[in-house]
Amino acid sequence: MLTDIEISRQTKHRPITQIAEQFGITSSELVPFGDAKAKVKLSILKRLDDNLEGKLVVVTAVTPTPFGEGKTVTSIGLTQGLNALGKKACACIRQPSMGPVFGIKGGAAGGGYSQVVPMEELNLHLTGDIHAVSSAHNLAAAAIDARLFHESRMTAEEYRELSGQVPLNIDPEKIFWRRVVDHNERSLRNITVGYGDNNGPIHDSGFDITAASELMAILALSLDLKDMRRRIGKLVLALDTQGQPITAETLGVAGAMTVIMSDAIEPTLMQTLTGDPCLIHAGPFANIAHGNSSIIADRIALKLADIVVTEGGFGSDMGFEKFCNIKARVSGKTPDAAVVVVTLKALKANSGIDSQNDINQPDMARLQAGFANLKWHIDNVSQYGAPVVVAINRFPTDTFEELTWLKAKVLQTSAFGCEICDGFSQGAKGAEALARVVVSATEQKSDFKFLYQLDSSIESKLLTIAEAGYGASGIKLSIDAESQLQDIKSMGLDNLAVCVAKTPLSISHEPKVKGVPTDFELPITQLKVNAGAGFITALVGKVMTMPGLGIKPGYLNVDINQDDEIVGLA
Repeated sequence: MLTDIEISRQTKHRPITQIAEQFGITSSELVPFGDAKAKVKLSILKRLDDNLEGKLVVVTAVTPTPFGEGKTVTSIGLTQGLNALGKKACACIRQPSMGPVFGIKGGAAGGGYSQVVPMEELNLHLTGDIHAVSSAHNLAAAAIDARLFHESRMTAEEYRELSGQVPLNIDPEKIFWRRVVDHNERSLRNITVGYGDNNGPIHDSGFDITAASELMAILALSLDLKDMRRRIGKLVLALDTQGQPITAETLGVAGAMTVIMSDAIEPTLMQTLTGDPCLIHAGPFANIAHGNSSIIADRIALKLADIVVTEGGFGSDMGFEKFCNIKARVSGKTPDAAVVVVTLKALKANSGIDSQNDINQPDMARLQAGFANLKWHIDNVSQYGAPVVVAINRFPTDTFEELTWLKAKVLQTSAFGCEICDGFSQGAKGAEALARVVVSATEQKSDFKFLYQLDSSIESKLLTIAEAGYGASGIKLSIDAESQLQDIKSMGLDNLAVCVAKTPLSISHEPKVKGVPTDFELPITQLKVNAGAGFITALVGKVMTMPGLGIKPGYLNVDINQDDEIVGLA
């Protein structure tokens, strides 16, 4: 079979203006970037205000493995399949970060015959939104260090006279706003800044990956430009020497940050291999942020389509939980159905059984043991009240016997339906059976419910997520987290949602614990205020907000060939 990039190149895509027109976007609402992609102006929402909304389907998965479960492949394949059935469907996905693209995961355009094209344009820069987030974020970091420097070298009276501003009295040990870069760069996780003459005061800092920036979460959760400006103003950058918060508004940098991101708030329109619309916007990771594409993209798509397919990052304990408890609270739009993606390999890998056997070969013992992980995710999604459809993403090595057993086993659970999906190898045709079941699921009554209420305490919300969201027996806060909890309460911010940052490789906080972990305590190591995004991030276990490159990084395969074409992108 051809590689993803070969398939992408051999498919003649239509001009993006035609895709827009067919979908219902006028030329005056479009800002083309070449002929393959275009920004969609937010003015479209005013025109579409009276349109009825379509159905929203959220694609999630079992606990992920290094083999890849094909969540984006399924999302794009399902969108293609729905359109093939005569439904007007649109996909809404996140913009890929170059950290994973050049690291271990590869691109995020889907794959095979279920992908967004041109895949290299999606995976590399796109329309520059991530760079805008990086620039706005780092402006705030530069601004607060510059303010600290100038205030430290003169009296308060001198500072007022020369600057025309009131001194902020920043506590250099309480600066929370780090730097960001869109690459996996472990050596920058912890740094010290301010060395040298006229550079201080010296204090600790560090870098996160841009996808972990609170600005990225704000971009995904903003309703419009004014809302983004308001949220940026609420960013808590540091504390002063009296323990009071210093915000981006207080520092006077919120306006400039918003201006840098003013184009980034517009989603980007692209197309699938079969010419179906796809809106790409924002890129928060699901293990360290809320892991969903933007509310704005969803709102535009829902006003134009019968069915919108979006996805939450990693397994249902990650992106789907955060879609329901964070994103849906802001957007007011809850899932009409959910799709849980599974593969035979994923269940075998999640079986907890050590084996030297090739995971691509039949192994009913591991498959049967690993089914418990899928059952857990079905039940986890079901507790939110949305009908659940299981999509078995077929691989060429899968046997009829194993697939038949798995499908029959799923139909004994609370799942609404189950279908094998061949979107990767067959595109729209291979996803039509899944699309039919999903359409039926969206026609069912949804009885959505949140996992917790915002007016409960932070401890209560964390405990609910730990117990009902992961199956833990309780939580344990570190000394640092206890202190941070008191700071949050003193700032009056304990009514925010909670975003847990943990490993995606296990339902628990331990990556090596597979299957369905039980009787474990969730260790909360840090609590971080994200007042602009509207949630408290709880760091669990050894989770990192800056990934590192592995021993065989993906960039080793990427180059230009003799025809000046990009090669090696997965």
